[in-house]
Amino acid sequence: MSGIVLMSGSVRGGSYNSAVVATVRRIVAERFGGVWTEVLDAGELPFYDEDLDAVDGSEAVVRMRERVRAADVVLLSTPSYNGAASGVLKNAVDWLSRPYGESALDDRITVVTSASPGPRGAVDAQAGLVEVLGHAGALVVEHPPVAVAHAEELITTQGEFEDPRVLAELESLVRAALDAAGWGAAGQDAAGQGSAEQGSASLAV
Repeated sequence: MSGIVLMSGSVRGGSYNSAVVATVRRIVAERFGGVWTEVLDAGELPFYDEDLDAVDGSEAVVRMRERVRAADVVLLSTPSYNGAASGVLKNAVDWLSRPYGESALDDRITVVTSASPGPRGAVDAQAGLVEVLGHAGALVVEHPPVAVAHAEELITTQGEFEDPRVLAELESLVRAALDAAGWGAAGQDAAGQGSAEQGSASLAV
């Protein structure tokens, strides 16, 4: 069974990026049979500390590394803080990339998205995050940017998104990631159509 771990780069209540994560979980459950999802909380991690890492001093770090290694795909959704991904998300990537030579992200199929109340949907934060992920060993799927703009107007009272365009773009991103991970060769979505029909995804390495 294939799996996707999801992480929001915002830890506040009512986060638009957490809403993206919740929406992706629903899309996977409805459209991609046989794929499990798990949400990881970047806010559980301490600031990166090599001394702490040397003694495996954080259960949250150990658990996150294990869950990332168990997954086929990693999906990260980030806000834009001063034009870059959030510090809490960068901290999570730093932890996952260590110890040196043992990155949990090595060869892990990864996709990024973003959301904000602004007109660009925090898309400016994505390029830097992709670069950091590449340094951490992740295989980032090339896909047209998916950025949820005007998120404040689109989020529902249930903390998800229902806008058809947003749903279609997030589903396309998930499908590209699963195709890159090889799921399309055997997997079928809930409608009974193999994702391999969508073609292969390319990777930014």
